[in-house]
Parts: sequence; structure tokens; C-alpha cells
Amino acid sequence: MFYTEEQGYAPLPYDPFKAIIAPRPIGWISTLDTYGRPNLAPYSFFNAVCSRPNMIGFSSGSLKHSARNARDSGEFVFNLSTQELAEHMNLSSEAVEDGVNEFHLAGLKMAPSRLVKPPRAAAAAAALECKVVSCTELVDLDGRPTGGWWVVGQVVATHIDDRFIRDGRFDTAAARPLGRCGYHDYAVVDGLFEMLRPDGPGRALR
Repeated sequence: MFYTEEQGYAPLPYDPFKAIIAPRPIGWISTLDTYGRPNLAPYSFFNAVCSRPNMIGFSSGSLKHSARNARDSGEFVFNLSTQELAEHMNLSSEAVEDGVNEFHLAGLKMAPSRLVKPPRAAAAAAALECKVVSCTELVDLDGRPTGGWWVVGQVVATHIDDRFIRDGRFDTAAARPLGRCGYHDYAVVDGLFEMLRPDGPGRALR
């Protein structure tokens, strides 16, 4: 099968784009609005985007609560979404009015951050406190605004539940983080395998 974006994905009933770019980490983002009210929401267009310094980014389809709050306050927190917290994460995705506290809506306790003002999810296996370095509206090939926003934050502090530190490493498989796939599908990281990079230029794979 082949199609261009102009032609569209017919005869498929649904756009397979999100199923192809999968699994994607879930950016479970907590912020404060200008009145100091907490907000918590998951974003499936999310990833690490830089190291030295560590930076992460999430994309919002519009200037909704999280993106707007991050832009206005200059701060946000990433909370690791895991299988243990899957239902809580899903509850926090509900479209609600300004000022509704999704922590309460999802039955989650808040914990204070150290270097930023937004709270974090106390039950999260890990959380990254971030300060915003960029908040940009995305444009298409013709330079037209899409309504989507791309927010990048630099990590300034990290919280890790000690249960998931093994031999000096964060045990990803033990934490069982969720990945967002296409349609209504999710994946769970519960197993890992290791591959080392080739150790020299021109070395052939065997």
C-alpha cells in the first residue's frame, strides 16, 4: 500500500500514522496555571530531545491547559506513567474546564517539587522537574500555523523511587512504563535486551 498525505489513507478506515510511530513514551505533564491551580494531563507526542543538558519535549494539539500553563509559568513536571498507574493516567486525560484539579479527579496524591512550583504525582516511579526553554506554535510546509504547540523543557531535578534502582541503574522493566500506540492501544515495557554499538569504523555486522 502507498499513499500521499494529499491523497489520504482510504480505503483504511483510520489514519495509521500513530500506529506506525509506536510505541511512544507518554508525557504525563503537571503544571500550575496563573492562579496557582494544579493541572495534570498525558501527552502521547512526547520524548527526550537532548542530553547535556537533558531536555524533554511535548506537543499539544492546541494551546490547552498544560502547554499554556508551561508557557506562562515557565515550568512543568514530567511524571512517569506506568502500568500500575494506567487507570489514573487515563482518568487525567478527561477534557475538563479550567481550574479542575486532575490529581483529585484521578485519585492521585500530589507531592511537592524541589526546584519548580508545579507538584508531581507522589506515586510516580520517577519525575523530572523542568524549566521551559522553548514554546513554539508549529507551522506546516506553507508556513501556516497548525494550532499545535511544541514545548521543550530543560530538566533541573530528578526524583526516582528507590525501589527501581538496581545495581546503580534505573530498572526500566521493573517500573513497567507505558507506551502509547495507535487507536486505543498501549504497550508495557516489561522486558529489555542489550545491544552494543560497533566498536570501530567500517566494522561489518555479523
